[in-house]
Amino acid sequence: MAPKPVLVPRTDLRAPSVYIDGIRNPNEQSAVGCAHVRFSPGARTAWHTNPKGQTLYVTDGIGYVARRGGEVQEIRPGDVVYIEPDEEHWHGATPDRFMAHVAIQEADDQGQVVTWGEHVSDEEYQA
Repeated sequence: MAPKPVLVPRTDLRAPSVYIDGIRNPNEQSAVGCAHVRFSPGARTAWHTNPKGQTLYVTDGIGYVARRGGEVQEIRPGDVVYIEPDEEHWHGATPDRFMAHVAIQEADDQGQVVTWGEHVSDEEYQA
């Protein structure tokens, strides 16, 4: 059974939102987890790492992805982005467009698929 959809809560109701529709969680049969993630305009993840890397497949809209110390890159439907294991990064929608992607990642030996960091500042987002 697929995980239930989740709305990532925001403390400011005017803030953009991220919706996560789980496709599968890692389990004893497979360490692979997958979700369809939708971002409203301006929404983005926090900085984070994935212990075994992460693959993003953009399904709709226009978005951004950035690695720590690198430039913000635009992503569009059909783009496939691979993030190296433990590489700090973020991804989200552009300021005026929705964006959706499928996120695929593998759990480590402790069952972790992600380690969250600090929020992406407006300055980092607009870089």
